[in-house]
Amino acid sequence: MKVILLQELKGKGGEGDVVEVNPGFANNYLYPQKIAIPATKGNLKQLEQRKHNIKLREETRIGGAEEFKKAIEGNVVKVVAKVGEEGQLFGSVTSVMIADAIKESLGLDVDKKRIDLKAPIKTAGEHEVTISLYRDIKTTLKLFVGGAEDEIPSEEAAAAVEAADDAEAREELKAVEDAIVEEAAASIEDADAAGDAQAASEAAETAAEFVEAEDKQ
Repeated sequence: MKVILLQELKGKGGEGDVVEVNPGFANNYLYPQKIAIPATKGNLKQLEQRKHNIKLREETRIGGAEEFKKAIEGNVVKVVAKVGEEGQLFGSVTSVMIADAIKESLGLDVDKKRIDLKAPIKTAGEHEVTISLYRDIKTTLKLFVGGAEDEIPSEEAAAAVEAADDAEAREELKAVEDAIVEEAAASIEDADAAGDAQAASEAAETAAEFVEAEDKQ
């Protein structure tokens, strides 16, 4: 059935939109909560008369959401939680905790229902959450989850950690390459001892191809 929205309905639209919904959803939730009214001829006629004012209100809401988005983007908000061994949390981070952290850190009020947690946050460290501001306007917020005394890592510290991880990966790759080359050398030596020139050549080519492929990754 079709209804006229009196306010935003997440995933459906905003004030003045005529949308299709399940009759049970409309009767049991939208109408009692004054989120929508039936799309009758009379209500549709009144809607036409109110469209100008609705447009002005929508422009204000959209402008406010865009400003909020600018205020959020680029910030890292700390969420204080109880951290156990190996960074595991006692419990998980909730949308209420995130909303409180945003208020304390940035002075911005966020409705907890607009915070999209795709999965429970149960580990310390950096995480990202999406905040649905209005209609299709969304922003991504970076969170740092840790104990009360933990500091948010600086950009320099984060870059150092990333560089260390890259260095460790390169060392592991070098070790694999050395092992392959060593094994190939032994195969070539065995082939030469047996007088098998073709086997020695194939072993050398295989080793070279493997090392080249690993270097490209």
